[in-house]
Amino acid sequence: MWHWFEALILGIIQGVTEFIPVSSSGHLILAQNFLSGASDHLFVQFLDIGTTLALIIFFRKRIWNIIIDVFVRKNYRLARNILLTIIPAGLIGFLFARVIETNSFFGSPLVVSTGLFIIGVLMVLLERLPKLSYVKDGERLTMPRALTIGVAQVLALVPGMSRSGTTIITGRLMGLKPAAAAEYSFLVSIPIMLGVILKVFISDGEYLMAHTGEIIVSNIAAFIAGILVIRFLMGYLSKHSLAVFGWYRIALALGVIIVLLLVQ
Repeated sequence: MWHWFEALILGIIQGVTEFIPVSSSGHLILAQNFLSGASDHLFVQFLDIGTTLALIIFFRKRIWNIIIDVFVRKNYRLARNILLTIIPAGLIGFLFARVIETNSFFGSPLVVSTGLFIIGVLMVLLERLPKLSYVKDGERLTMPRALTIGVAQVLALVPGMSRSGTTIITGRLMGLKPAAAAEYSFLVSIPIMLGVILKVFISDGEYLMAHTGEIIVSNIAAFIAGILVIRFLMGYLSKHSLAVFGWYRIALALGVIIVLLLVQ
């Protein structure tokens, strides 16, 4: 019974924190250490199924328009930019993700809290930082700006940094408004997450068979929470900045560090 409850809790955490830029991997590592005393990277990777499905369904019209643009209108700008943005993280992830996943250093609460703190400070200061000229949406990004967002996304391989956090912050610096930066961040994450899912299905099928029930429960929870959170975040960022999430990250990071110091 405890394993099912833990799977449900982890699924909800995944659905909420995958899209709100507070680091899903960081929260899941902290939650797993709290609930069971150790982190399980494979289980975390299988949780991408529910949140990826949530993204595809929420942005289904946008995705269809991209397909029509490419194959009918012969407009490749947005698809080109998405490709440029996913290349750095996709390449580095393919080469080094397994090293990061299996190295206990990267799964430690200290590394997670450090990542939470650094990106949190950037979020708080973001509106005061200099930005490039205004860009309406991801389609109008220049190739260097799209690639810059991709380079920043590599940082998300380290737990606590956050994929959505790094890409939304960099998107803002490249001239996108908060809501446009979030939409571009989510569109970019879809092919990356599909690649991660394909990889774990191919290489870790035995793990899936051994934990099928828990994975199904957690992904249903992640899907439902994800749909609700995407809707909330897109509306919130149309009127607000990322500062509140930055302050949350800073508070959580300091709380984790205090706990670590007390238990030593």
